[in-house]
Amino acid sequence: MKLFGSVLEQQLQANSQLKILPAGTILMRSNSFVRAIPILLSGSMRVIRQEDEGREILLYYIQPGESCIMSFLAGIHEDTSKVKLVVEEDSEALMLPVAKASEWIKIYPEWADFIFKLYHRRFEELLDVINAVAFQKLDDRIVSLLKRKASVYGSSEFSVTHQQLAEELGTTREVVSRLLKQMEKQQLIKLARNKITLITAL
Repeated sequence: MKLFGSVLEQQLQANSQLKILPAGTILMRSNSFVRAIPILLSGSMRVIRQEDEGREILLYYIQPGESCIMSFLAGIHEDTSKVKLVVEEDSEALMLPVAKASEWIKIYPEWADFIFKLYHRRFEELLDVINAVAFQKLDDRIVSLLKRKASVYGSSEFSVTHQQLAEELGTTREVVSRLLKQMEKQQLIKLARNKITLITAL
């Protein structure tokens, strides 16, 4: 996947390390220092906020052609990460050293534009998360999450556990399982072991 113009693309290839990342890989943990930021070539990743008590909530997904702005911000400020980065699907990513990512903002307008657009997109997604938690009922949040996953996977059928959905929504598995079974009775979804199929567009 070619992401930038020829000059910047050459620099990216020369200064990055290609990583093959199986689904479930924790690429970055909360409170860890960031040495490199991922530029995703294929697959998908999810960015999660984790509380000290261990509860989690999904913030946003990273898809091909994107990066993790939270990793970038922590890296350039030599601060620890405030999020956890988990590989959703088998992925390939270029790992770019933070020093280069910071240096290029002053050298390549194309790179600066990429970073600022990414920041703007993630900021809007974080506002959506805040609005959902503050104003939406949990069943509506489950519907939104299932739609997002279907979009990420490019399929109405995808692998996910009730526990994972609960963690991404910041609630319990029992509550999620009950709501999913209600949706199945309404013939909105079909449940199988570690798999969900959307029957309607929800």
